[in-house]
Amino acid sequence: MKQMHAHLPHHHLGSGDAANNSLKANYFKLAISATLHCLLGCGLGEISGMIIGAALHMDNLSQMILAIILGIVGGFVLGMRPLLKAKFSFRAAFRMVLIAEGLSILVMETTEVLVQVYTPGVMHATLTDGIFWIGMLLALAAGFLAAFPINYYMVRKGRTHHH
Repeated sequence: MKQMHAHLPHHHLGSGDAANNSLKANYFKLAISATLHCLLGCGLGEISGMIIGAALHMDNLSQMILAIILGIVGGFVLGMRPLLKAKFSFRAAFRMVLIAEGLSILVMETTEVLVQVYTPGVMHATLTDGIFWIGMLLALAAGFLAAFPINYYMVRKGRTHHH
């Protein structure tokens, strides 16, 4: 009887660890989803900005500013879309995305810009140059890696709507 009693707490610890690991895996999946969601919005906005800037023959700085603005707008639009479909008011949806994803979008955009600026040849490349697209892919990957810990933290604290 003494052995069985001693075995029970260990068994409960084991199942608690399994439940805890399952919860951590769920947080990880939600954070991946939130970060990919942010990446898609920011990436589409940035690429659109670069294409528009190139079509309008803008200088690099103007093109970069346009890409950043459209990246932020893209991140917000993709974040707000499911909330608006769920009948949230525009103001409530904007506020929720600002709180839940604003820091993630800011970190992602900043990281992407720094990678593009410091990757040799990217800032002088055009849309038809391979180095431009290599730089964009590196920037998006770096943006994802930089924003993931923020999204993981936000998911763990229940401060994101990606549920």
